[in-house]
Amino acid sequence: MAGGNRELTVTSSPAVAANAEGEEIEVLESTEVLPVAPEDVICLICFNMCRFRDLLATHGSELDPHKLEVLLALADGNSDGKICYQDFVNLVRLSRFLNKRSNSFRRAILQGGRHLKGSSLRDEVGLGLSQRLVRHVAYETLPREVDRKWYFDSYNYWPPPWLILTITILEVVVFFYYGCHLDRLVLQVSSPSFLKSPLPYHPQLRAQAWRYLSYIFMHTGIEHLSLNMAMQLLVGVPLEMVHGAARIGLVYACGVLAGSLAVSVTDMTAPVVGSSGGVYALVSAHLANVVMNWSGMKCQFKLFRMAMALVCMSVEFGRAVWLRFYPPAFPPCPNPSFVAHLGGVMVGLTLGVVVLQNYEQRLQEQSLFWIFFCVYTLFVLCAIFWNIFAYSLLDVRLPPPP
Repeated sequence: MAGGNRELTVTSSPAVAANAEGEEIEVLESTEVLPVAPEDVICLICFNMCRFRDLLATHGSELDPHKLEVLLALADGNSDGKICYQDFVNLVRLSRFLNKRSNSFRRAILQGGRHLKGSSLRDEVGLGLSQRLVRHVAYETLPREVDRKWYFDSYNYWPPPWLILTITILEVVVFFYYGCHLDRLVLQVSSPSFLKSPLPYHPQLRAQAWRYLSYIFMHTGIEHLSLNMAMQLLVGVPLEMVHGAARIGLVYACGVLAGSLAVSVTDMTAPVVGSSGGVYALVSAHLANVVMNWSGMKCQFKLFRMAMALVCMSVEFGRAVWLRFYPPAFPPCPNPSFVAHLGGVMVGLTLGVVVLQNYEQRLQEQSLFWIFFCVYTLFVLCAIFWNIFAYSLLDVRLPPPP
């Protein structure tokens, strides 16, 4: 053991090589397997944490800055002020967490050598109302206990779930505005002025691209709005609290766009109103996630609640099918289509499931995400070409513009 420098190599990551006296560190790139050091070697290559930080700052120029931050935050895992061979091995094993989202690592770095509590999150006592709410949301949406504890410990109530709440408030405001303007709250679609709004999708006005998204703010009646709003709030708000506005907004917007494009391709003469495309994308993704992780999901009465969610979806879908084939109040324009619901379901069962399955994982590093995203993009491009050429080629007889 006397004299001579000893090198430690790390598999597939920048590694630290220390001599027996622990006086210098080199940054290496290697594909060799990390050796198992004898006990006497382990004792010799422990050194002060401050020294480790200085050496990383001096010799760590080849390290990715993100990885360097992780090493500095997690090196002293046992809080003894030293880093030994075993601490270093543990750091190498933690490299699998480098796929985590950057905002999560910022929270980990701020918290330093944070350790998850050993007991179940359900056993926590003395929690305030807001903490109990966060714990309830964790058990509603996450299948693994380690993820639930991580979410419970790191959630800081900011930003709040603003996206789903904002969309819901806008839908309510728009609905009551047109309720006063049309002088009716039930079956507003029966009013001759209903489709004159600049918001609904209408096949004659399909060149106005905003209508493929803005139709979510119009609803056929208060019964339509109530069902959509209930599912949107009960499912969308907890999902946004856990996964963030960007991810949930992506699933919601993709469901909305897929809904209107699906109608333009399969039900070419019908208009579209209502937020069902986005709502069904979120609800179907959540239900599929629950089924795929049935044993891990610990929400109470999950079978009953899943049945109730399916009943609500079926009632809303049945109402939409009935209304589509009910004699329209102002022919030849048919009533709004129900196909947007199916477009939302397809987005939820593909793109939505990938988003919800990969909690705290970078989506851009998930191959399945890119597969479904490319399929979705291909569908959008095909639907655009369909809207440009198919209507004239098929000589579709469209209803007059509103």
